[in-house]
Amino acid sequence: MKKTFLFAAALLAVTGAPAVSQDVAASSTKLSKSFDGKWSVLIVTEQGQCDRAYRYPLVIENGYVGYGGRNNFTVTGEVYNGGDVVVTVAQGNYSAQGTGRLQGKYGSGKWAAPAGDCSGRWKADKRG
Repeated sequence: MKKTFLFAAALLAVTGAPAVSQDVAASSTKLSKSFDGKWSVLIVTEQGQCDRAYRYPLVIENGYVGYGGRNNFTVTGEVYNGGDVVVTVAQGNYSAQGTGRLQGKYGSGKWAAPAGDCSGRWKADKRG
């Protein structure tokens, strides 16, 4: 069965809390409201049996990342001062984790499923 939910399960995506890199921790523990708004995220699979690409709407509010669509995905994450982002996407027992950086109206990073089934990169652009 292809894991079509993964990123959606966008990076994200996140089971359990993602490990925060030293770069993210060094940037600041404070959340940034600078990137609040609607975002479109393209997730590309580079390794594993997941679908090749996904595009999902995300919303950032007060530095917190959430899913902007109607599917039954759970998206959680934070954007820190400096634009570092950590995101988790989950559906049922499946999940993926993503990290990266937002700058202005764009962003990019990497994602992986904890079990190592799939991984790849993501890019985002602000829509509103």
